[in-house]
Amino acid sequence: MAHILIIEDEPVTRATLASYLDAQGYSVSQVETAEEAEKILEEQDVDLLLVDINLPGKDGLQITREQRAKSEIGIILVTGRDDEIDRIVGLELGADDYVCKPFNRRELLARLKNLLRRTQDIRRLSRRIYKFGKFQFDVAARHLQTAQGDSIPLTRAEFEVLDMLVSRAGEVASRDALMGRVTHRQYGANPRTVDVLIRRLRGKLEEDPAHPRIIMTVHGEGYVFTAPLC
Repeated sequence: MAHILIIEDEPVTRATLASYLDAQGYSVSQVETAEEAEKILEEQDVDLLLVDINLPGKDGLQITREQRAKSEIGIILVTGRDDEIDRIVGLELGADDYVCKPFNRRELLARLKNLLRRTQDIRRLSRRIYKFGKFQFDVAARHLQTAQGDSIPLTRAEFEVLDMLVSRAGEVASRDALMGRVTHRQYGANPRTVDVLIRRLRGKLEEDPAHPRIIMTVHGEGYVFTAPLC
């Protein structure tokens, strides 16, 4: 469930927006000022900001500038129809989109969905989170877990092998290439070490390690990751 933070000083507009987005299935927080917003951003994960440009104190343009300098969070500016210069400046500062008051809620929802889809794809690519079968593999966090959230411990060598196989899903990785990844040397190690690591990984990933369906052996060549990724 995406978390949307509304920063709007007009109470009726803020409450109407929050109620509408909540009814669409989003987690919604609403605040009146930038200072209140900053507290939420420090304490919670937020996927998208819906920011009125004309706020008291720190305005929407300054919020956009500060947030874009440190994150790829989605930002939609809410502007008046006569705020053309502010809209242009907001986009130049890094806002992703804008809507004009009074706005059509269905149009806002469509823009919001498109932006969330883009930002979530960017986050997934930057973090390299792979989902396959009943597992989730977060490369940046070096973390493998089940769909139920149970952590599966990996040694450094097991992590390196799994990372290489998953990142090249469908392509055969030779024992030498995998060994080079594990030792960070191209030559000078026993490639059979990889077989041991593959056996350990299969014990953690496969329902039946004797008949693997996730990491397959390509005889005479190496190993290939065959599970569908999502």
